[in-house]
Amino acid sequence: MTPALIDLAAEAAGKQSAEVTDWAGRLGWVAGLLLFIALVYWLMRQGWKWRGELQSGLPELPVAPEEQGPPKLTLSGRYHGSTTAGQWLDRIVARGLGNRSRVELTLTDAGIDVVRPAAADFFIPAAALRGARLDKGIAGKVLTEGGLLIITWEHGDRQIDSGFRSDHAAGHAAWVETLNAVNSMNTTTTTEGAAR
Repeated sequence: MTPALIDLAAEAAGKQSAEVTDWAGRLGWVAGLLLFIALVYWLMRQGWKWRGELQSGLPELPVAPEEQGPPKLTLSGRYHGSTTAGQWLDRIVARGLGNRSRVELTLTDAGIDVVRPAAADFFIPAAALRGARLDKGIAGKVLTEGGLLIITWEHGDRQIDSGFRSDHAAGHAAWVETLNAVNSMNTTTTTEGAAR
């Protein structure tokens, strides 16, 4: 073995990690990082509360009537949130509409009963339905094209898009077809009433 290789082997064998001697500096960095994360979380929470206060004029959500009639369609899946109709990034957080959760939808002649185990339930009356479509996104959630069932409905003076995803996405088309038929009947009834 050449002297250069012997020196290199000895140097490699002698190298070891330096012991950490500046514990106070490292702990300071960790504490600073944790404080920064807490600040960001607090600011996000304040933004959520501020948005809720801006939307405080939204009336209380309707509750399901005692007698709704037999179910026409049902859906099990996820509720992804609600936005101002046509503005998929303008999330509505007031009245619990911003809380994502599991959902059970039931369509009857009276309307759509929205049951959410992790959030407040609400009801969309049939007269308030304005249509349905398949879309790929709603505030904070983007899926493949047609992955979300968007139901447009009117509450107070505001039109709302609510996004749902079924556990069996093939059932979305039946919901769109049925809800658009209900909306068409609502529009016809309103037009005939106005003509009288």
